[in-house]
Amino acid sequence: MKRSARVIIHPEALRHNLQQAKLAAPNSKVFTVIKANAYGHGVLAAAEALHEADGYAVSCIPEAVILRESGTRLPILVLQGHQNLDDLRIASKLQLRLVIHSKEQLALLDRLGGNKIQVALKLDTGMHRLGILPKEAPSIFNILKNHPNISPDVWLMTHLSCADDLHNSYTNTQLNTFTQHTHSLSAPISIANSAGILGWPASHANYIRPGIMLYGSSPFSLQDQGRDKYNLQAAMTLIAPLIAIHKFNKGEPIGYGASFRCPHDMHVGIVACGYADGYPRHAATGTPVSINKLETYTVGRVSMDMIAISLHTIPAKVGDLVELWGTKISVDRVAHHAETISYELLCNAGNNCTRY
Repeated sequence: MKRSARVIIHPEALRHNLQQAKLAAPNSKVFTVIKANAYGHGVLAAAEALHEADGYAVSCIPEAVILRESGTRLPILVLQGHQNLDDLRIASKLQLRLVIHSKEQLALLDRLGGNKIQVALKLDTGMHRLGILPKEAPSIFNILKNHPNISPDVWLMTHLSCADDLHNSYTNTQLNTFTQHTHSLSAPISIANSAGILGWPASHANYIRPGIMLYGSSPFSLQDQGRDKYNLQAAMTLIAPLIAIHKFNKGEPIGYGASFRCPHDMHVGIVACGYADGYPRHAATGTPVSINKLETYTVGRVSMDMIAISLHTIPAKVGDLVELWGTKISVDRVAHHAETISYELLCNAGNNCTRY
């Protein structure tokens, strides 16, 4: 059974956005981040659209297995690395590159039994999530370079925590920390996420890892720079039909909690989409939507299966399709009104709705 709300995926937009990443960092190779089912866009469809990349980056071994079983031969970087010995065996068989971020992972490598693994050593330069201490980088790097179970082409990498804030100097602090502790090591380097690619050229290095920009969302706040500044195209459109139209008098309440009262006599439309479909429950009155190529806005609280929108001065009829975000309404704008981030919206809707 298919619900009324659905997402349309635009492969041409994925290809276009990949080209924007390449243009922004022309001297770097590109590993496209397609973890979490390609941010809700469908991992196999995204992989096909992004096949001109130099490789893919996924979160965990099971995501990599899906890609290999589909027939892809491009290199795959597993960002969480291995969690157990079985992961190592799978990685060896499928020729995956694993991120090494802890000494516990090193101990498992000794038990692999002579099979070669490709790895990338991750430094924690300030994100404080995954990564070894920077001061330990030279010694652990040398262990990996000389380990009988490790391929000699060891990468070095880190992750930027504040690159989405163009006014925050912490990114420079992280880059300086990385350079300070790796300058004597000869290895390919990967640092830049989408924000690094677009806003911090010093982070580009040998391999960039674009994620959110591939899906048509700016990694920066709307106040700083939206998607149009970087010529990004929406890779997902969330649409749903208008299933009712009502005329209410001034002062009448709409929705749970009666949090919205009509400021004047107005027509209100009911859209068959809600938080069960991945639309953000906390999207405030005034969140933009588009119907018949005209922009209007939500009124009242988002329900599980329905959203109310203003049709004041908007010509519409039952059955018309409403764009909740996509080519006309930036997902970044919706995220701003819901006080969340586009990543969450794309994942939720893409993994809850039928994709077309």
